[in-house]
Amino acid sequence: MSNKQQQRAYKDLFLTFGPALVVVLTGFLIASKFISPAPPKKIIIATGSKNGAYYHYAERYRQQLGKLGIELQILESSGSRDNIKRLLQHQADAAFVQGGTGQEEAGLLSLGSLYYEPVWLFVRKNQNITRLNELMGKRIAIGEQGSGTQMVAKQLLALNGINANSAELRPLSSQNAKQSLSRQSIDAAFFVAATNSPVIQDLLHDNQVYLLDFKRALAYSRRLPFLSEITLPEGVIDLQNNIPGQDVKMIAPAANLVVREDLHSALVILLLQAATQTHRKPSLFAETANFPGAGMAAFPLSDVAERYYKVGPPLLMRYLPFWAAVFVDRTMVMLIPLLALLFPLFKIMPPVYRWRVRSKIYRWYKELQEVDNASFRQQLTAEQFQHYNRELDRIEEEVNKVKTPLSYADQLYNLLLHIDLVRKNLTEAG
Repeated sequence: MSNKQQQRAYKDLFLTFGPALVVVLTGFLIASKFISPAPPKKIIIATGSKNGAYYHYAERYRQQLGKLGIELQILESSGSRDNIKRLLQHQADAAFVQGGTGQEEAGLLSLGSLYYEPVWLFVRKNQNITRLNELMGKRIAIGEQGSGTQMVAKQLLALNGINANSAELRPLSSQNAKQSLSRQSIDAAFFVAATNSPVIQDLLHDNQVYLLDFKRALAYSRRLPFLSEITLPEGVIDLQNNIPGQDVKMIAPAANLVVREDLHSALVILLLQAATQTHRKPSLFAETANFPGAGMAAFPLSDVAERYYKVGPPLLMRYLPFWAAVFVDRTMVMLIPLLALLFPLFKIMPPVYRWRVRSKIYRWYKELQEVDNASFRQQLTAEQFQHYNRELDRIEEEVNKVKTPLSYADQLYNLLLHIDLVRKNLTEAG
């Protein structure tokens, strides 16, 4: 095939498939508008003090997310209420929040409960207090301002008719509350902390204080639904020294992982996977691995989290590296409409291309048929004979200019043979 023939063939292909390509590109551009942005590579999580359980768990999350190329920045705070404030002010993307401290603030979603956070109430031994209502007129540490400890302590005391007017409520941090108990400058102190907290461990082994048994734990859990009734078994802290000396009934909210509702869904999945890896083992208060879970959510449960607890992580993230799964998931939004366009186009364009090439040949059959019909007339005059002969020469000349792909050359040669046949008929008629 000559260069001109190649150029003409390419031109035919372009004129035929070019509009289809434009349609596909247009669909591609429209679909791209609906693609969610790629997830950021950094998450900021609000925890609590550096010595608290929240910070400890955030460190474990950071290690797991770091393996996937996600940086987790840990933001210290004064507690759950402060964490909620930082979320609402967009200073953090995620946070640990104690159950019962939220007020259903708009724009925040829970990824589920992580573990029980027991309410510990330590009392100096010389006080001989067995119920909360006996704290009337006492000096009580209720947790620092903005902490979840302070919120739950105030609610528990309020149920027993105790407030700032009937008792001395001191907003002390955990460390300061422990020291104040040792110095006997307070009578009792509330803590909401994990069992392995150094402060809790020290107080459990301190023979100058005792852990209050919440004998009415079930009643408190009914009045404050975010609380659960739990039991600290006899000797579970220290079997050798039998600490505690008997089963102790306790109440506990559940720690929640809370995020802003605009956090990228892929990062939500990663946080859920980190939470599962960190909190799935049984604990002193949970016989079976019920955490993390959808129950005891401090805020409305995220739709992503709800699906995660029902069916696990998305299929792509089970079998592909994180960034590869994200890339495939994002491009699927474009590929589906693209395939929807390409499938019918692939069926339509080949016949269109064949019609376009053949039309260059078939268009001459109409004029050839007119001359052929004339050749069957009786007694053509010399003038008519010359006229139709010139028409055949013109048709033949034009047909010789037609360039087609080699696959259609047989049809072009058939037309030339038919021109010769009509010329022969015309000669016989003349």
